Amino acid sequence: MKIALNKINIIALLTISVCLLNCKKKPNLPDPLEAGWEGNSVCEVLEDNSELRVLKCTFPPNVGHQKHYHNPHYGYTLKGGKFRITDHKGTREVDVPKGYGFSNDSITTHEVLNIGKTTAVFLIMEYK
Repeated sequence: MKIALNKINIIALLTISVCLLNCKKKPNLPDPLEAGWEGNSVCEVLEDNSELRVLKCTFPPNVGHQKHYHNPHYGYTLKGGKFRITDHKGTREVDVPKGYGFSNDSITTHEVLNIGKTTAVFLIMEYK
């Protein structure tokens, strides 16, 4: 009986250890689909399957995206614009040109605001 309990304890400890090492902790923030701006959605789902979620996010002038997290992803700019971005590096203003691609291999967080005069549109492809 004592040997059986030791085996159960070892299996439980291994299971917890594997989860702690492999489970990625997500920030206590909304994801890009859940996040919006002043109560309005800025992203829509174009595709969602077992391997990938594709979002189209549209930012008219003076519209942003509240602070949110991204899983590992690739982004592509369909229509560029000028943004104020706040992330772990601080706050900065950037011009994002049409056709610009970007990627992150880890969970990231940021908040953005379109400070330009044109509507900007992005595709965000998140890996599952």
